Amino acid sequence: MSGVDTPPICDYEGSDYQIRFWERGGRAYEDLCEAYAIRALLPRQGDLLLELGAGAGRNTPRYQGFRRVVLLDYSRTQLQQARQKLGADGRYTYVAANIYHLPFIDGVFDAATMIRTLHHMADAPAALRQVRNVLRPGAVFLLEFANKCNLKAILRYALRRQTWNPFTPEPIEFMPLNFDFHPKTVRSWLEEMGFDVERIRTVSHFRVDLFKRLIPARFLAAVDALFQWTGELFQLTPSVFILARLPGQADGCSPQPLSRYFKCPRCHSHLLDQRPEAFVCLQCHAVWPIEDGIYNFKL
Repeated sequence: MSGVDTPPICDYEGSDYQIRFWERGGRAYEDLCEAYAIRALLPRQGDLLLELGAGAGRNTPRYQGFRRVVLLDYSRTQLQQARQKLGADGRYTYVAANIYHLPFIDGVFDAATMIRTLHHMADAPAALRQVRNVLRPGAVFLLEFANKCNLKAILRYALRRQTWNPFTPEPIEFMPLNFDFHPKTVRSWLEEMGFDVERIRTVSHFRVDLFKRLIPARFLAAVDALFQWTGELFQLTPSVFILARLPGQADGCSPQPLSRYFKCPRCHSHLLDQRPEAFVCLQCHAVWPIEDGIYNFKL
């Protein structure tokens, strides 16, 4: 780390999370519910999208309308899985980096997504500020977070089966580096950073084991989609999606090679020398390897 402060990181390096949790963990319903929310909220097309916490690329194919997608994750092994799945045709760029120290110059992306990632952020506002910095004027940000004030938590609190209060604004760390957030708190963070909150969708209304066992996932998710709009009125589901936008309008400049958009996450210099095997910072001389098609900017 060499003098660079950062909150603790939840590292999925070497994890079989994609297989264990998603493919074999009975999560087809949740996956399909998220697909509906993404389709309803994210613009149909765009130039450059940043997917924060991309993991093994589960959601990446759902961004087909964007000309270029940058998959960012702290885990190189998760990105390797994504690259094996999605390929290396130039549309996708794979970046291993720390969300608290993003390796991009300001005002690069016209869209960003952060799905099932904020709940690992020990300092969520710091992570969100980094996202805000790399977005262009007029850019959209699709954020999903785990909802502290969900119906199950409210009932458990009312029945005295949990000690923490779901109505208070502070995040709750229910297990190490796993946080639930109050919807009003997340919205206030975004608005303080200059985002306009445009739409809210509640997701996974029927995340009940009995329902998931008895009802086909596709049907249950389709019914869930019919209720997601109620997030504009109240948020009682375990998962909440927010579509936020920065004010202003993009300058319409011609797209540049993505390599022009990197900066050194250690000293923040834009002066990087790209070589076949690495980027080298001409200011602090840090070396950022390029290995197996993955740009490694991890601090």
